[in-house]
Amino acid sequence: MVKKKINIAIFISGRGSNLNNLIKFSRKKYSPIVIKLVLSDNRNAKGLNYARKNKIKFKIVKYNNRNSSEKKIIKYLNKENIKLICLAGYMKILSGQFINDFKYKILNIHPSLLPKYKGLNTHERVLLNKDKYSGCTVHYVSKSLDSGKIILQKKIKISKNDTVDILSRKILKIEHEIYPKAIIKVLSVKSNF
Repeated sequence: MVKKKINIAIFISGRGSNLNNLIKFSRKKYSPIVIKLVLSDNRNAKGLNYARKNKIKFKIVKYNNRNSSEKKIIKYLNKENIKLICLAGYMKILSGQFINDFKYKILNIHPSLLPKYKGLNTHERVLLNKDKYSGCTVHYVSKSLDSGKIILQKKIKISKNDTVDILSRKILKIEHEIYPKAIIKVLSVKSNF
């Protein structure tokens, strides 16, 4: 029996490499998702080109007032019957109210081994502290920044020649690997979908 695919929305602010990766994943036969909406707070986000190219509906919501912006976003999500949000480089922090209003799950990918290095500039901080390992984490979004329950993590060894740029590229590669796996894991659990 083929399971019905879940409608998802992807929120971006920048280049959209995780978006592009998830679009490719969504086209695979075994994929449990259909990307119905791409949402950005930045009209110049390069990632919007992936939405255009793949004929995926997209919306740009400027955050002049967080409350009214988030109400607008909830309206768009309901209209497209969205059951899962995947944050992929979305640079706005969602309010507790938004998290409550959206009845389903919200996932985020973060370029560190949470709970270490929440927030921004993770690679700089990892290198500054001379950590031996870094990696990325897919987690549920909660009311505290980068603190939701961890779904999947993958770690890599840091080599002595790693710069912020090199580490960033290495970690982006494993982000592309684990985000689809995390989505499959979340959707295979009996939940409110």
